[in-house]
Amino acid sequence: MSNPPSQQPGDLGRPAVSPAPSGSSAASAPGAGHPAGGPAAGGGPQRRPGAFAPSGPAISPTDLERSGAVISTISGVFHSRVVGQENLRLTLVAALAAGGHVLLESVPGLAKTTAASALASSITGSFARIQCTPDLMPNDIIGTQIFNYGSGTFTTQLGPVHANVVLLDEINRSSAKTQSAMLEAMQERQTSIGGEVYRLPEPFMVLATQNPIEEEGTYVLPEAQMDRFLMKEILTYPRPAEEHEILDRSTAGSLTGPRQAVGTVTLEDVRFLQAMVDQVYVDPAVKRYIIDLIFTTRGSGPRPVPNLTQSVRVGASPRGSLALMRVAQAHALLQGRDYVTPDDVRAMRYGVLRHRLVLTFDALASGIRPEQIIDAVFHAVPMP
Repeated sequence: MSNPPSQQPGDLGRPAVSPAPSGSSAASAPGAGHPAGGPAAGGGPQRRPGAFAPSGPAISPTDLERSGAVISTISGVFHSRVVGQENLRLTLVAALAAGGHVLLESVPGLAKTTAASALASSITGSFARIQCTPDLMPNDIIGTQIFNYGSGTFTTQLGPVHANVVLLDEINRSSAKTQSAMLEAMQERQTSIGGEVYRLPEPFMVLATQNPIEEEGTYVLPEAQMDRFLMKEILTYPRPAEEHEILDRSTAGSLTGPRQAVGTVTLEDVRFLQAMVDQVYVDPAVKRYIIDLIFTTRGSGPRPVPNLTQSVRVGASPRGSLALMRVAQAHALLQGRDYVTPDDVRAMRYGVLRHRLVLTFDALASGIRPEQIIDAVFHAVPMP
């Protein structure tokens, strides 16, 4: 599986968006940064990967080894249930390690729900699936109070959102009122029922799916809720060899699950993994790189992209800066490192930023995609 093809930074159609001249090569292929020591996106001196490491180990070798074991177990469960979709696996594991939520978008039948349930099955915590429909009410998600006629008192019945992993299937089919009920849960990690505040379990992760081609009976997600998702992953069709394996698994009777039991990780393991992400070192030069990227999406930055404001109405918010750094920390840990390099920032740029850029009507009418804007921004900003 791969993200949408990378475009040449200056090839954005009309209105034109092209980076300032930098004398470097085009942005790297989706889902991967330049190899360590490779060409910088904006020219200038290229620092060695080790130059971004702290003076002393940020994470002990023992903790790094344990983190790798947890990641390997989760990945093993994923591959036992899902064929291919490597970028999706990386997105889900990174989001779990970073403690964020994921929005999955694709046409029907590309294993969105299967991937979400596979991730949930790799964790020993609770899992809840909510099928969103137009008549779904907020109380159906967060819970409600029930009156007991015998005692004359109210008792609180918690909703399915009070689980470690929550799958919101076809989230854009629920009404705006129901979608807003998820905002407090996703951002504040709590719900309010009858004036009482109930904390959600830790860890807590929301995996939402939506179908972009069917608009009848759907409600567009508000920008405020889109920004709550740490990452948005767009799934594409499998390769011929992967679809052949899907057919083989179907005839073998192992398409819905593995024949042999696979390992699981405990909630304590997940909390440990998230704590390790917190400890991954981020060099000030990398933080400056992230800030320059986010400011460039807003039409400024060290090397503004010409005519960007004709295509982007609203750039990434400070939450985008936090998400870009957090995902880079998680990606570094997935690679077995305790420090972030610029390549970690680049590696998952589409998933972090594609839903945080609000394009203008002219850009949408011209068929310009967010990935093209992101490529132009990363091409324009020099790598440290």
